[in-house]
Amino acid sequence: MRTTRSARWTAVTASAALAALLPPSPAQAQAPRPRAAEPLPAVTAAAETATLYDDEAGGNANADDPAIWRNEKDPELSLVVATAKEGGLRVYGLDARLKQSVPAPGPPREGDAPGRFNNVDLVRGLRLPSGPADVAVTTDRGGDRLRTYRIDPSRPGGPLVDVTDPDAAPVFSAGQDEINAQHTAYGLATWQDRATGRAYALVSRRNETRIALLELLPTTRGTVTYRKVRTLDLPAAFTLPNGTRWSPCAEPGELPQVEGMVVDPASGVLYAGQEDVGIWRLRADLRGGAPVLVDKVKEYGVPGTYDDTTEECVAGSDPGYGGKHLAADVEGLTLLQGGKDGKSEKGGKDRKGRKSAGRLLASSQGDNTFAVYDREFDGARDDNDYEGGFRIKASSGATGPDGVEECDGAAVLDEPLGRRFPRGLLVVQDGHDTPAGQGGDGAEREATGFKFVDLGRLKDASDAL
Repeated sequence: MRTTRSARWTAVTASAALAALLPPSPAQAQAPRPRAAEPLPAVTAAAETATLYDDEAGGNANADDPAIWRNEKDPELSLVVATAKEGGLRVYGLDARLKQSVPAPGPPREGDAPGRFNNVDLVRGLRLPSGPADVAVTTDRGGDRLRTYRIDPSRPGGPLVDVTDPDAAPVFSAGQDEINAQHTAYGLATWQDRATGRAYALVSRRNETRIALLELLPTTRGTVTYRKVRTLDLPAAFTLPNGTRWSPCAEPGELPQVEGMVVDPASGVLYAGQEDVGIWRLRADLRGGAPVLVDKVKEYGVPGTYDDTTEECVAGSDPGYGGKHLAADVEGLTLLQGGKDGKSEKGGKDRKGRKSAGRLLASSQGDNTFAVYDREFDGARDDNDYEGGFRIKASSGATGPDGVEECDGAAVLDEPLGRRFPRGLLVVQDGHDTPAGQGGDGAEREATGFKFVDLGRLKDASDAL
């Protein structure tokens, strides 16, 4: 959660509250009242992981981003691999119980930044010298590197085996001093080029607009390294319809960063969430054609001034240029591909009656909802059309999972996963797990975790999927 966004929302909410206390103008009194938006459908989680605590007692573990690995031989034994920032990686079974904890690396020298695993994604059948292997790739924001783990479900000590090449270079930084400034590897999406079979990772840079395309390269030692192919910078400033230039408010030296990303394997298209701007669509190889802004956050165009004293942004009046479906930050992006045949269970049509092969899901962190977009595009004005949204609410029972708030990362798999999730699984990060409890100093502990949602139940509840 970013303080700039919280401050902006506080200012806008206060303005709305003041306006509500004033008597309506004659024009307002005569104007018809707008129809209230219908509430979004809501489902409860089927299971939740044990709470992670971002303090010394909790190992500075902070849930962020999940990925779902399907065990093709026995779907009941499928796994969820998830990042816990300084807490490293966590591996869960489909019952949401912990199977393995992998620590992040320590600082290379005293005073340096420690390892901090931010996002994770999977590569199927990476060509290692020992044969094809499934691997989990994560961005180590603390060390500005990618780290790679082979998935071996039969391994007694846990399914993840570190195969990161020790000579892998920083992704963006020139040296350790620059790494310590933490403009480092942040968001992540893996991609396999169907034409060549080569595997890639698309990596965003923290507090910058840059995205890098890295080719994953197995070595003869059985480790995995990478090489930078090219980079692309998304815009940091935008021309509004009234002709003015606008940039999202941020701390000095920070640009609107990208975190949530996903690649559509069928089209080779990357969807990238620029947190305070919206969702971009561009080629995954970062070649040719200008990026297209699929949807904007509601706060797009709202002016803000950074206050050095409070270290927050003070928001101005909303000019009304933002979108309708995403409240900043736009966070986890994940692709519902409609199963192995790429077809939607619900007739394969979008809201315009066109054939549909799945959905793009996005976490709307500012209002604790998820937005759903059509996956296809063909140059029409309504490409990637908004299909609807949903919430994940708290269970009615005293012991059931709580709801999902300020979700960072999400992963969906529309394939059968045994008896627990016969119609697929959605896993999302919960930014405010409850109850949080108190630390030794009496302050509330920062508590996070992951929720497992039955995709079949979600489809039954929402016409958007």
